[in-house]
Amino acid sequence: MKMNEKGQMVAPATCRMTAEDFENKDGTSVYWLGGGGAMINSQGTIIMIDPVLEGFDMPLLIDIPILPQEVPEVDAVLVSHSDSDHYSRVTCKNLKSVCKAYHTTLYVASLMKEECDIDGNGHDIAEHIQVGEIDIELTPADHAWQRLYESYNYRVWEDRECCGFYLRTRDAKIWYVGDSRLMECQLHMDSPDVILFDFSDNYVHIGLENAYKLANTYPDAKLVLIHWGTIDAPNEKAFNGNPQNIIDHVVNPERVIVLAPGQEYKIH
Repeated sequence: MKMNEKGQMVAPATCRMTAEDFENKDGTSVYWLGGGGAMINSQGTIIMIDPVLEGFDMPLLIDIPILPQEVPEVDAVLVSHSDSDHYSRVTCKNLKSVCKAYHTTLYVASLMKEECDIDGNGHDIAEHIQVGEIDIELTPADHAWQRLYESYNYRVWEDRECCGFYLRTRDAKIWYVGDSRLMECQLHMDSPDVILFDFSDNYVHIGLENAYKLANTYPDAKLVLIHWGTIDAPNEKAFNGNPQNIIDHVVNPERVIVLAPGQEYKIH
């Protein structure tokens, strides 16, 4: 880990992903795609969560690990909410030829149809999705930040428009918490094996103290750190977490996994 001249922690150098990362590896692996994005390969079933592989509207500190035209096949793309650092219209459109299904909230599914001509599957919180042998549950998230600003009062922003995803694979339970303030229900989950962990010290994200609380509620879960070190926005706390804070303040700090974008973390 290193800090640049602007005081931003920068992710390790990108590992370029190839077609081999999409093959059946007889286990389950997690890849950080940079920002809030991740990929899971479980027994050859490929799930991408919030992939932003091109077309982002802010400057980056990293190289993208794979471009849409290089992706051989995706069984499902999951999108947690409509913010542009999680829902990339360009990426979703350019994965259409290789993506079997898109799953998201009801609101984002309506945007997919309107903006990208994608027949996304919209779901409510607590619904389950089956992708191959993987069971995926939409978990609650508190991230309706638009309510705080008068300029966004042209519509009602509902809690159910943002979510996390809890994946139960043959090998592991993986929880993508999503962008969210800490919620009481998030402290009473089925204990995951791996948490894709946003630790942004920001008022519409979890905040550091609550990040420690969530992490220490599940002391045996591996913490794969996401949502840090990839976006060149030095004044935006949401993008500028320091992994050392997590290492220094959680139980069993050896479980903290600091990946480079595109790097494989093999669970089993």
